[in-house]
Amino acid sequence: MILVQNLGLHFAGRYLFESVNFRINKNDRIGLAGKNGAGKSTLLKILSGEQPSTEGNVEKEGEVRIGFLKQDLDFEKGRTVWDEAKQAFKELNLINDRIDTINHELATRTDYESDDYHKLIHDLTDLTDRFSHLGGYNTEGEIEKILKGLGFRESDFTKLTDDFSGGWRMRIELAKLLLEENDVLLLDEPTNHLDIESIIWLESFLVNYKGAVVLVSHDKQFLTNVTNRTIEISNRTIQDYKANYTKYLILRQERKEKLLQSQKNQEQEIKRTEQLIEKFRAKASKASFAQSLIKKLDKVERIEIEDEDVTRFNIRFEPSVTPGKIIFKAEGLGKSFGEHIVFQGADFFIERGEKIAFVGQNGQGKTTLAKIMEGLLPYDGALETGHNVQIGYFAQNQAEVLNGNKTILEEAEDSATEESRPRVRDLLGSFLFQGDEVQKKVSVLSGGERNRLALCKLLLRPFNTLIMDEPTNHLDLQSKAILKQALKNFKGTLLLVSHDREFLDGLVDKIFEFRNGEVKEFLGGITEYLDYRKKENMREVDMEKSTMAVKKVSVSETSNKTDKETEFKSKEQKALENKLAKVESEIERVESKIQKAEKHFAEKNPAEKELEEYTHMKEQLSSLNQEWEKIFNQIN
Repeated sequence: MILVQNLGLHFAGRYLFESVNFRINKNDRIGLAGKNGAGKSTLLKILSGEQPSTEGNVEKEGEVRIGFLKQDLDFEKGRTVWDEAKQAFKELNLINDRIDTINHELATRTDYESDDYHKLIHDLTDLTDRFSHLGGYNTEGEIEKILKGLGFRESDFTKLTDDFSGGWRMRIELAKLLLEENDVLLLDEPTNHLDIESIIWLESFLVNYKGAVVLVSHDKQFLTNVTNRTIEISNRTIQDYKANYTKYLILRQERKEKLLQSQKNQEQEIKRTEQLIEKFRAKASKASFAQSLIKKLDKVERIEIEDEDVTRFNIRFEPSVTPGKIIFKAEGLGKSFGEHIVFQGADFFIERGEKIAFVGQNGQGKTTLAKIMEGLLPYDGALETGHNVQIGYFAQNQAEVLNGNKTILEEAEDSATEESRPRVRDLLGSFLFQGDEVQKKVSVLSGGERNRLALCKLLLRPFNTLIMDEPTNHLDLQSKAILKQALKNFKGTLLLVSHDREFLDGLVDKIFEFRNGEVKEFLGGITEYLDYRKKENMREVDMEKSTMAVKKVSVSETSNKTDKETEFKSKEQKALENKLAKVESEIERVESKIQKAEKHFAEKNPAEKELEEYTHMKEQLSSLNQEWEKIFNQIN
């Protein structure tokens, strides 16, 4: 589909990459890997035709339509979300406008026997056929499916795009791109601003996409689930791995070990050559031989290996006082903006040392609750903060409040206490600001670099409770690994708003779900929670299907069955439905007992007998769910 030949790009004589060769095939799902600044986003721009290369070329084999998710948005004001999404169907929109024009002419003209009138009828037939062939009658269903998949509600469809934040407008742009059905999709950080449910939906969509996909992402699990090929940009060249991201990491490590051995052998050879040069340089009879060795040494292409080991970065938090057992206690907690209720009736305890993730769709109140806990917003109900609680707060826009006129070092030192000041340079090094880089002005830093600096500043002050709102936004994979390692070692209480499943996995032990105006607690990590949510979603869909099936049987019986057959089927159907209702009632009862137990565990450490009862209830619930599915299948 697309052939890349001898591609190179340099700035002021320095190559970003050179001699790059690869081919994009129809079913490729390619993830671009490499450090920040390696050229991943730039390569996407070159592939899209938005930016020229210094050398080489990008050839399209035949008519290849390319869709590119850009970070800069260009929306026309006054359009609704639905109207903006419809812009994806450019040819269909033109055809539809022409059909409307012809229909108007046919309705107003009276020269029925003229050639022009007959030509209009002929054109209308052709245009209608073309409209149908291009799927024009299915567009509304496709728009609805993709907008809902990306997190929009039906009530959002008629709202103006001007009313939405930049993150939601980026979703609209992504929706348009997915609706266009291009041959090649180029996606630069498509999961930014998406919640977990939307990310999972997008994964499924891209896996089943008919064309090729090339993407840049800092979401490791998203890359693993979507890609079947990884192209790494490293040391100005590329390595092409026929593997998803996780397998690529294994293959790259194997390759790195071989390179390390080759580098060691090369260094030994260089050292021997340099010794020979020193030995023969002063001898007139060997001077020419020494010169030939020098020329040979100059031509040696040194083996370079990027260092991405994060285990050596041992980030230590500033020691703080030990707080009381209860960090936060909420009763009937809620928040409204005017008539809009964000959430209400929240009751929970947060104990010392817990690590909790706030998850749910955007707009459900995760950031709002984080701000309430930090004391930035008024609220309804009651919220108590425990004894000796010292809060460190990282907001989504934390990086935006940095002083652009200061250097990295100055900005960090301004946040340091007397005790932490000697550690400033070491901590900056842990966040990849090393050597002379600390003298850079903050104003020239990228979004990811500014986030790293903001995180570094946070760690220079003592706290025992950490509230973080999307701390991994704009962070590369190495920086995220460093941060995750630091948070694992943090002995205090962690409250974390994040949509990054891989980042949350193994880090948090409890989930607060924000859904439909409520805040619910779930014991366990993000994997267990997502498994539960998947089953719940399937149950909701199955219940809808069950209702539809019952209605369909009723109509069919009325029109096609004899009275005797109808009576027999109705009795059988009714018996199964009664049995299904009883199982559902039992499921609700057991779920209620489980929730009470979990709430009790949050207030007091459980005894061994209580844990055994809790395990038994979980097993009972699993058995009931299986029974429910069996009865449901019998009904259908």
